[in-house]
Amino acid sequence: MTHTDSSLLLPLDAPQATLATWGGKGLNLSRLIRAGFPVPPGFLLTTAAYRSFVIANGLQRIIDAAIAGVAADDPAALQQASTTIREAFGRGTMPAALVKTVTDTYAGRQQAAVAVRSSATAEDLPDLSFAGQQDTFLNVVGTEALLTAIVQCWSSLWTARAIGYRLRNHIPHHGLGLAVIVQEMVASEVSGVLFTANPLTGQRNQMVIDATLGLGEALVSGLVEPDQYVIDGETMQIVEKKLGAKATRIDAVANGGVRTVQQDHSQQQALSDTEILQLAAWGQDVAQHYDNQPQDIEWAYADNSFTILQARPITSLYPLPTDLPPRPLRVLASLGAVQGMQDPFTPSGQDALCHFLVSVSNTVGAGLDMNSQNFLLIAGERIFIDVTGMLRHRLGRSLLQRVLGAVEPSIGAVMQPLLADPELAVQQQRPRPATVWRLLRRFIPIVARFALSMIMPERSRRQGQRMIAQAIVQVQEQMAKPAELHVHLQSIAHLYDEIPAHVLPRLLPRLACGMASLNGLLFLSRQATGSDQLALEITRGLPHNVTTEMDLALWRTAQILRAAPELEVHWRNDAGALSRLYIERKLSPAVLQTLDDFLNTYGVRGLAEIDMGRPRWRQDPTPVFQALQSYLSIDDPEQAPDAVFARGAARAEAAIAELATAAATLPRGWIKARLVRFLARRVRALAGLRETPKWTIINIFSAVRVLLLHDGAALVTAGILNAADDIFFLHLCELQELAAGKHEGWQTLVAERRAVYAREMGRGRVPRVLLSDGRTFYEGLGATPDATGAIHGNPVSPGVAEGRVRVVLDPHHADLQPGEILVCPGTDPSWTPLFLAAAGLVMEVGGLMTHGSVVAREYGIPAVVGVHQATKRLTTGQRIRLDGATGEIRILETVS
Repeated sequence: MTHTDSSLLLPLDAPQATLATWGGKGLNLSRLIRAGFPVPPGFLLTTAAYRSFVIANGLQRIIDAAIAGVAADDPAALQQASTTIREAFGRGTMPAALVKTVTDTYAGRQQAAVAVRSSATAEDLPDLSFAGQQDTFLNVVGTEALLTAIVQCWSSLWTARAIGYRLRNHIPHHGLGLAVIVQEMVASEVSGVLFTANPLTGQRNQMVIDATLGLGEALVSGLVEPDQYVIDGETMQIVEKKLGAKATRIDAVANGGVRTVQQDHSQQQALSDTEILQLAAWGQDVAQHYDNQPQDIEWAYADNSFTILQARPITSLYPLPTDLPPRPLRVLASLGAVQGMQDPFTPSGQDALCHFLVSVSNTVGAGLDMNSQNFLLIAGERIFIDVTGMLRHRLGRSLLQRVLGAVEPSIGAVMQPLLADPELAVQQQRPRPATVWRLLRRFIPIVARFALSMIMPERSRRQGQRMIAQAIVQVQEQMAKPAELHVHLQSIAHLYDEIPAHVLPRLLPRLACGMASLNGLLFLSRQATGSDQLALEITRGLPHNVTTEMDLALWRTAQILRAAPELEVHWRNDAGALSRLYIERKLSPAVLQTLDDFLNTYGVRGLAEIDMGRPRWRQDPTPVFQALQSYLSIDDPEQAPDAVFARGAARAEAAIAELATAAATLPRGWIKARLVRFLARRVRALAGLRETPKWTIINIFSAVRVLLLHDGAALVTAGILNAADDIFFLHLCELQELAAGKHEGWQTLVAERRAVYAREMGRGRVPRVLLSDGRTFYEGLGATPDATGAIHGNPVSPGVAEGRVRVVLDPHHADLQPGEILVCPGTDPSWTPLFLAAAGLVMEVGGLMTHGSVVAREYGIPAVVGVHQATKRLTTGQRIRLDGATGEIRILETVS
């Protein structure tokens, strides 16, 4: 074989295998062969052979024209593009040198029957499998048939399903290549798929085998009901067997091709128990070869032995935290579900929030160290909280259930059946005297502040607000001091340690007083009226909420700018254009000053703001201009934010009077009526502080972000990073290494981290609860409709709303029209301006005290939260009715 030939065709066991030239499937098979696994021998045409065919026949121009403008959600266009491209491939002629190379190599194998399989460069990867996207041809016999199968394999890179898959996963078509594997045909008696982890539950210590008779084509094409065997990977015992009908059997025939036979085999076990365990052992060896990454393995059984036809990662499994053993069992709850933010975190965002939460825990005597703590874990670039210790403690279990009931009932619902697991049984623990004393020392001042807040709520609130304002100013001044990178990093770590210890013990008792008072009102409301509605209405128009104050400030800003003649034309432009005019300071001094006044206070906010690595409004004020445009479109004075807020406050006062009157009818009613007014005053004075802890954190993170952006710009100047915000894709410990003089390799690491982050941003589902053995729990409340077809969630803001659905995944591209019902994954304060246009709110995550719920009540918007996959089950344009008192959502009209 000449040097030129070797760039086009190589034996499967060649050491030159790379992803770019062999594709994912070919690379995996070559690796398995060289590791000694039983893989059928053969050869591979590299991606260079594919490209030589494309160039020789001028196909790239046809490909580009066919796929231009095609959308992933347009099946007809996808099929038309595929047909055009594949017909062009079929008319093509294989270069003569390549024909000779293939013919000679095949002749050297006595022209035996072969299987011809595709191997794309974007296939069988750790994050995207592309399973079933390209074609396979079995039992190919003869040179002409082989050459035809090779061209058909190449053209299958452009099937409608492959084009659509790439579009949906944002994989560019340009630069793709496809290798072709030609292997000795295995006339299997039994074949199937082995998953080295359970693909349905995620359990890493279970293996699942699907097996059918004959060739595996019927199984992978979904034409047969196979046997299924489940094996415990730790004990190597078969724990479950289900025998399928296996009614469709495909076999190879002597002169090439296959035949299909229909016959029921439901009483026949495809593999014996001994063979099942033998195959499972092979699977464990393959997974171990791939660093214990779960594998999806296609296999065949013939002549009393197994062969591996291909192996690829199981990409559907949610990743587990690094180095997390399956036993002892640990239960991890999604912090993102609690925060209403299911996006991945940047590395710096992970560090910042974890460090902050560790410091918060230490304020109550946890005694944790940031570098060795293991209760905050990263999985899929998201933060999960290990709640195992609380579940195994009687008091901790009760407390956790109460907290989850308020902030994320869906997690509580998922955990309920787990409580019966013997591995999570409550352990009898007697607290050590030293522990009790340490906790008492921490809690006595907190209890004292709680009592003071109950006695003098207004004074307590004012003191708390002053303390927060002073702390924020101190942080901003400290972070503004110029210094070297290593000094900045020391200041940041010190800040994360000290601020929670100073602020939270003083702030939380005030907030707890407001929340305890609300719980008291909820109890009295249920007792007096049979529902929560009056108690919840007392929280409408709630003062002292920083998010509501932001909305009102933005409304006042809009009213000032409404009168600016220079903006009359610009308001009809794209918000991005207005943002650029502001950043470039091309507006009048008066307008700039008005905008500066707002952004100097609230520019610390932004989408997914709990992640320090995400942009803030100060860096990109486009969302602010979008909100201003929305506010300026409000012509009805009754719909103005200040009017809505005032009506809410008036309704709250009326609700207090109504609840007091209702409570007076109860036994000892005069006491309960006075208690209603007593508690209501504390709710109105203190419950609005619910957003203040996060506001404090966001201000701190924003100050740190500005500082790190400055340092990142310096690293760009030094040639160490490519962009200033690359710094957010490095962990704090890595920045310390960089500051100590390690300057090489950071650009490559950042590029890899950005790719992982982008992939995780596209993840369709994120579990609410994740177990250390790999089991995942995604479903929230109302995962299935009830008998009447209604969807149910958690009611958090009373009232009934009817309107058209508007599904919004990003508040920056909302297009929400007045009167529509906002359906979204979750919200943070950057979503709040949309609430004024919405007639109702539906969220996939959240509970009574999450951000969206609180703001919805303040604005009097009916809301139902914790609705499983609401953004997929409801579609834009549907007409629905939602009841914020019962949690029921009913579809009235579907979209034609």
